[in-house]
Amino acid sequence: MSQALSRTARIPKLSRFGWLMALYAENHARLHRLFAPEGLSTGSYLSSIGDGLDVRLDVIETHRYTVELRLTYDLCDPLTGEPDPSAYVRLYRDAHQTEATHCYVGRRWQDVIGLYPPPAQVIGHRMRMNTFLGKWLEYLAEQGHGVATLRRVEAATTMDAA
Repeated sequence: MSQALSRTARIPKLSRFGWLMALYAENHARLHRLFAPEGLSTGSYLSSIGDGLDVRLDVIETHRYTVELRLTYDLCDPLTGEPDPSAYVRLYRDAHQTEATHCYVGRRWQDVIGLYPPPAQVIGHRMRMNTFLGKWLEYLAEQGHGVATLRRVEAATTMDAA
């Protein structure tokens, strides 16, 4: 019995922040395997697998250490005219982390949890967004989306021009 207790006592426990950082690392691995966005230039890309529900990847900006992306389906919400679901993503090249910064147009964390939320609430909100992103990336991979199905689209054929 004492041997079993000593083994469990040596297992480190993750804090919520540590768990969030691990989630960012998992999301980076999933996104990298799915679309390898680090190698894409600024612009819009579509992944089509023939199910009528194309995935749109917008590379908004690339910097030395980060890539700003938007991941969505190529369809619009009839009420707002904006893509839904939609996730804005920041990929950190040097740290191998990927973070969902917000998941709906016009709904940043300040809109959801207020201007001065307690730190635990901020971490909880980020955990929910990034859990959603991880599950979505996993689902897209299971459906067959990936680098092989990704093609660049010109500005005239983008959703914004419609």
